[in-house]
Amino acid sequence: MSSSDYDVIVVGGGHAGCEAAATAARLGARTALLTLRLDNLGVMSCNPAIGGLGKGHLVREIDALDGLMGRVADSAGIQFRLLNRRKGPAVRGPRAQIDRKLYHDAMTRELVHATPNLSVLRGEAIDLLMDGPNVVGLQTAEGDTLKSGAVIITTGTFLRGLIHLGSHREEAGRVGERPAVKLALRLQQFGFVMGRLKTGTPARLDGRTIDWSGLDVQQGDAVPEPFSMLTTQITNRQVPCHITRTTKQTHAIIQANIDRAPVYSGQIAGTGPRYCPSIEDKVVRFAERESHQIFLEPEGLDDHTVYPNGISSSMPIDVQDSVIASIPGLERAVIKQHGYAIEYDFVDPRELYPTLESKRIPG
Repeated sequence: MSSSDYDVIVVGGGHAGCEAAATAARLGARTALLTLRLDNLGVMSCNPAIGGLGKGHLVREIDALDGLMGRVADSAGIQFRLLNRRKGPAVRGPRAQIDRKLYHDAMTRELVHATPNLSVLRGEAIDLLMDGPNVVGLQTAEGDTLKSGAVIITTGTFLRGLIHLGSHREEAGRVGERPAVKLALRLQQFGFVMGRLKTGTPARLDGRTIDWSGLDVQQGDAVPEPFSMLTTQITNRQVPCHITRTTKQTHAIIQANIDRAPVYSGQIAGTGPRYCPSIEDKVVRFAERESHQIFLEPEGLDDHTVYPNGISSSMPIDVQDSVIASIPGLERAVIKQHGYAIEYDFVDPRELYPTLESKRIPG
C-alpha cells in the first residue's frame, strides 16, 4: 500500500477525464488521472468520429477554453465535413471521421509528455476518503491511498456496466474491459440518487470483405475545416465514407426475431438515447419506413475495420449475421466484432450544482 498527495484526482481516462486532468494540471494543480488501463487514454469506445450537429459546437467551445479535443481531433482526422453548410453559421456542425490509433496516440502525448503537474496512474477507484462531510481522496482496489483536495469522477459506461448480446449478459465497461462495480455501490451508499442508462454499438466489419462497387461514395470537404483555432492545416490523408441502406429483407429478419432483442424482451431496464436508436428500435418505431441509411465509416488509415453507422444492435449473433448479409454491399462481409448494448449507472444530474460539484459531498 502506498500513499500520495495531490490537489486534484480525476477518475476515468475517456474524453471528459482527459480534459479535466489536463485543465487542472495546466492551472498549476498537482493532478492525478486514475484509469483502469494506461494504454486506453482517450480511446474512442463507439463511433470513431468527433463533432456533428450540436456536438461540433461543444468541441469548438472546448477549444475556446483551451481544451484538448479539438486539436487532437485535427491531428487524427481522416475526413472532415461541415454539416448544414447551406444554412446559417449558427446551425452548421463540424464533424470529422477519426483514426482511432492516431487519436489515442495524440491524446497520450498531450497528457503524458506535454502536461506538467500531471501523473497518469493505473488503478480502480473503489472508495472515497472522507474527513467529516468532505472528500479528501480515494482508495483504490490495488491498495493505494490517494489524498487530494478534490475528486472528479468521469466513469462513462463503466459504472456497474453490463453488456447485452442477445440473451448473453456480461459485466463490462466496454467489451473486454472490467466495470467499476465497487465505486457504483459506494456512491449508492453515500445516498446519491442514481439511475440506469443504456447505449449500444453496431457490429464492426472487415472492409476487405465489403463489395464497395455499387455503393454511394461520400467524400469529405475539398478543403478540410479544422475544429481548433490553433490548427493551421490538416495534414492527414483524407478518405471517403460510403453509404448503403437496410432492405425489406433486413426489416423482416428483425421483426421475426424482435422477441429475442434485449430491448424488447425486458432484459434491459435502462433508458436508451434519443439520438442514436438501435436498428431494431428503428424498425419497430418507424414501421412505415422501407429502409434506413447506413454510413460505412473507416476506423483508421492503416486499419481495415469499418464502422456501419446506423445499425447499432444487441440482437443475438445469428440474427446480426443475417441482418448484415441482407444489406447491399455487405452480403459477404466478415464481422470482426458483433454489436452489443451496454447498461450502466449514472448519478442524477440534479445531485450537482451548476459548477458540477456534488451537493451531497463537498469537493
